[in-house]
Amino acid sequence: MKTPSGHGAAPDGTGAADEAAARTLLRSAARHSRSRCVALCLTTAAASGASLLLPAALGRALDLLLTRPGDAAGTHWVLWCTGLVLLIALLDACHTVLAGTTDARATAWLRQRLVGHVLAVGPRAGERFGPGELVARLVGNAAQAGTAPATAATLLAALAGPVGAVVALGLIDPLLAAVFLGGAPVLTLLLRAFARDSSQCVARYQDVQGRIAGALAEAIGGARTIAAGGTADKEVARILRPLPELSREGRRMWRVQGRAAAQAVAVAPLLQLGVVAVGGVLLVHHRLSVGELLAASRYAVLATGVGVLVGQLSGLIRARAAARRLGEVLTEPAPVYGTRQLPPGEGRLELRSVTVRRGGRTVLDGVDLVVPAGRTVAVVGRSGSGKSLLAALAGRLADPDDGHVLLDGVPLRDLDRTALRRAVGHAFERPALLGDTIEDTIAFGIPSPRPTGSGRPPPRRAPTASYAGCPTATPPPVPRPRCRAANANASASPGRSPTTAACSSWTTPCPASTRSPSATSPRHSCATPREAAG
Repeated sequence: MKTPSGHGAAPDGTGAADEAAARTLLRSAARHSRSRCVALCLTTAAASGASLLLPAALGRALDLLLTRPGDAAGTHWVLWCTGLVLLIALLDACHTVLAGTTDARATAWLRQRLVGHVLAVGPRAGERFGPGELVARLVGNAAQAGTAPATAATLLAALAGPVGAVVALGLIDPLLAAVFLGGAPVLTLLLRAFARDSSQCVARYQDVQGRIAGALAEAIGGARTIAAGGTADKEVARILRPLPELSREGRRMWRVQGRAAAQAVAVAPLLQLGVVAVGGVLLVHHRLSVGELLAASRYAVLATGVGVLVGQLSGLIRARAAARRLGEVLTEPAPVYGTRQLPPGEGRLELRSVTVRRGGRTVLDGVDLVVPAGRTVAVVGRSGSGKSLLAALAGRLADPDDGHVLLDGVPLRDLDRTALRRAVGHAFERPALLGDTIEDTIAFGIPSPRPTGSGRPPPRRAPTASYAGCPTATPPPVPRPRCRAANANASASPGRSPTTAACSSWTTPCPASTRSPSATSPRHSCATPREAAG
């Protein structure tokens, strides 16, 4: 049974809050892996430095071999060139290892941060974004955003290559640097246009991916209903309906990247030819040696290394777009808890003038409800009437827009988080087995088992079978033990006697083969105050 929220997956807005959250998130991820990022930056800078030294060493070796054949100095410079090549290969290998581990570390941190915030927000996060959308952001977007620290560190150090190459051209002859700088603004404009167009395409592509993931998660959740109704083909069509749009955005993204690469390929050779042509003229006028001309040609290639920059910039754009989607989740405010503790009491639950609005409509309007201690209450109604929402209010999985919810006279908003979670247990419509055995599931969340002979009676088992009309004597098929174990876990409050158990559909409907002939009770939600001692 779904809480009537009226919320779907939230569209990705362009608000300043989301942008700020994305920037903060990326900075935090970089700080979390700062040692690896520094090592990666130094490794990339060292590789760029070695790449800048290699053309000069090659030019010097060539001049010595041509002017002084058989001289040992030429052999020494050849050995220096060999050492530089090996050093570049070693640094590239170190870069690969560091980049991979940095990506993995940052991704794990982002996922932990996102999961922690979603759990802190509670069901409201699922209502706004949808389970499938959250999974897509947790799995795909977190992995993409996790590449940002390593990509940024690499990009900063990689800029040293083109900049250093232009400086080296100026040291060989200022005219060579002037020729290259004459065409540099064209490359700058290409990179700027690529960054703008690629950012828009990536954002739209990820939005469509999220919608497909959300539809798929909904279908998986209702797989039994789909199978029973024979609507699998319709569901497949519904899930894949955004696929043409995804294809269009993907093709557009590749066109943008291909166009940028093609334009760079068209401009870069012209700049290289210009440098070599001017270098040839200088060689004829004896202003350059043959080795210096070779070095100048290699520096021209390094200076026009736009392909590397385009790849790094593209990765950074994708990471930023993914971080923005994570930031949208992180900007969803988590509930603020108080500092009060529960006084001695038996679990009197009160709702005073409670009003809840979802999706622009009022779901609960001025509800007043008092559940005395020790009572078991079932709320019966049609799907979408607010039963699950009412149960969620009892454990502060949702907050009312107006009114107050009190437990033993204390507003839930004023309770300390630990006190509230110890006082209220939750059993959901589709619980997960959190452990290898039923015992593990029942004991989940309890710090340590109670010692034998402690004098405290075990929590009474909730009468789950009577709610759904299932005969107790009938062996429960899957997933009946799952529901019963979850209900038992909700009743086993750590540190205190069982308090309030708020659940969405205390048990799922029994199969027809195990349902008693007279069982016609509908699905329901319930809020069960803690039973009186004894």
